Amino acid sequence: MTKEFNSKFRIHVKNNRWAVGSFPNTPEGEEVFTIDPERFSSALKKYPNLIDKVEPYFDWDEDNFWSSMTQTDILLTWNLPTKGLAQRALNLRWIHCIGAGIEHLLPLKWLPANVELTNNKGVHSDKAGEYGLMAVLMLHNHIPAIITNQSNRVYNSLYSTPIAGKTIVVIGTGSLGSAVIQKLEPLGPCLIGVNRSGRDVKGCDKIIPVDQIDRILPHADILFLAMPDTPETNGMMDRRRLGVLKPTCGIVNIGRQSAMDYEALCDLLEAGKLAGAVLDVFNPEPIEQDSRLWSMPNLIITPHVSADDGDSYVTRTLDLFFSNLQRFANGLDLVNRVNRELGY
Repeated sequence: MTKEFNSKFRIHVKNNRWAVGSFPNTPEGEEVFTIDPERFSSALKKYPNLIDKVEPYFDWDEDNFWSSMTQTDILLTWNLPTKGLAQRALNLRWIHCIGAGIEHLLPLKWLPANVELTNNKGVHSDKAGEYGLMAVLMLHNHIPAIITNQSNRVYNSLYSTPIAGKTIVVIGTGSLGSAVIQKLEPLGPCLIGVNRSGRDVKGCDKIIPVDQIDRILPHADILFLAMPDTPETNGMMDRRRLGVLKPTCGIVNIGRQSAMDYEALCDLLEAGKLAGAVLDVFNPEPIEQDSRLWSMPNLIITPHVSADDGDSYVTRTLDLFFSNLQRFANGLDLVNRVNRELGY
């Protein structure tokens, strides 16, 4: 049950100061993800019917969190302290997470039954599609190996072909995976999508359910991972499954590290049993200075930037949020509701 549309919604905007091992984990990230009054007001102008209906409160970390929660209707945040929330935030009816993945909030036993939880799914798709296209083409054109050769002062002609006809297996066909598929489709590869249900995905030549993944892995020329961190995906690409890939196969991961055994990946790269990899997600982040990953041959590391638009992330987030706020105010189902059982 929401408030009447003619009353104001008190919205607590919880920003995070950057900290190593947290979110955001760099000063650059803090600037990208901060929702300040200016950004909030600018985005709200697109929704004139909401301007007089909101009462925002902007805060950092947990500075004034609990005192504000006694009055808050809606929480806009990435993370939050969950213990005792149900007893102290009696007015709270909706939490919007400004990230697509909510693994840091799992399990959701803390979430009161009368509080909706939504995520930022879709906000990342344009950037993720372009990054994914770039990463796949880099692997296909031997760029990780060429960069390794460059660092070793080795001049070796590594030729490639057009990507048409190559087999690209995309595990995880949500907004990120689907965006990559749509960018790749015009180039003519064979695109095989893998998802939980076996549902059709635009641009795929074939879809297989995740429980049949073992039969398709040996055929992959490039394996693209775009999975969230859930109990179901944790450890999916283990040493055994990585071991059945062709030695000419390349791997991209823009989902979460938890889906793949990075130690096994490093072993295979060092042994020359995989062609290369492009990794954008790690645990912890930033990567520790003594991590094996830094010295791996044929590996490109990007610092978790595959899907975050540095110029418009907050604008896109707020556009989704205010669109949903209109639905919330009118008692309609929210977009991007998180499934409490599945965790996404």
